[in-house]
Amino acid sequence: ANRREGIGVCGWILVSISFLLVLITFPISIWACIKVVREYERAVVFRLGRILSKKAKGPGLILILPCTDTFIKIDLRTVTCNIPPQEILTKDAVTTQVDGVVYYRIHSAVCAVANVNNVHSATFLLAQTTLRNVLGTQTLAQLLAGREEIAHSIQAMLDSATEQWGIKVARVEIKDVRIPVAMQRVMAAEAEATREARAKVVAAEGEMNASKALKQASMVLAESPAGLQLRYLQTLTTVAAENNSTIVFPLPINLLDGFGQKNRGG
Repeated sequence: ANRREGIGVCGWILVSISFLLVLITFPISIWACIKVVREYERAVVFRLGRILSKKAKGPGLILILPCTDTFIKIDLRTVTCNIPPQEILTKDAVTTQVDGVVYYRIHSAVCAVANVNNVHSATFLLAQTTLRNVLGTQTLAQLLAGREEIAHSIQAMLDSATEQWGIKVARVEIKDVRIPVAMQRVMAAEAEATREARAKVVAAEGEMNASKALKQASMVLAESPAGLQLRYLQTLTTVAAENNSTIVFPLPINLLDGFGQKNRGG
């Protein structure tokens, strides 16, 4: 009953006539009526301009009437959409070129045919616009450090917008971010200055730790004069091992202490 109301009485008369012609010219007409739909394809059949059964047919053999039926095959395999480099002005006023790739597939052949004129072109243009809009709200540092989060955000926006087109966005990837040469030099100089500042801080911390260790060692040696003399002998041994041509005349530590007391007394 729904089909009769859809195509009308005249429509059913034409369908009946087409079916009779197929029967009269059988088996020659069977070659025009049988169509093969591959495993990764679906066929949307139109009967007098209306979608037959409101769903796609296939895979396998499908039967159509040559005079009243037409059909469109839709490929359900994943499509790779390569987004060319887009000129983008980031939130912190830096001009960059960003390109990416979008992977999507058609999950509803009827929506892809009936709701949009060219589903692949529409998805491609929407991906370009969404990429520019999303990256325009990010700073350069966020763009360089958070590619994965930005890609997930773009994927969610595309998937929501293309749902009525029968499209399922599987993955979005940002391939490359091109920065002007002048900006690259500035960023390199900034990174170098940051590393130098950190190196100076580390060296200062090392000097401070070394001075604390020397202070503790001097306090230990002050409490034990014999320990100072042993350290003196160890130093002589090290000098003799490294520079054999060097002649060292050791002086007793007590003798040096005597000179120090005479100078203070004078």
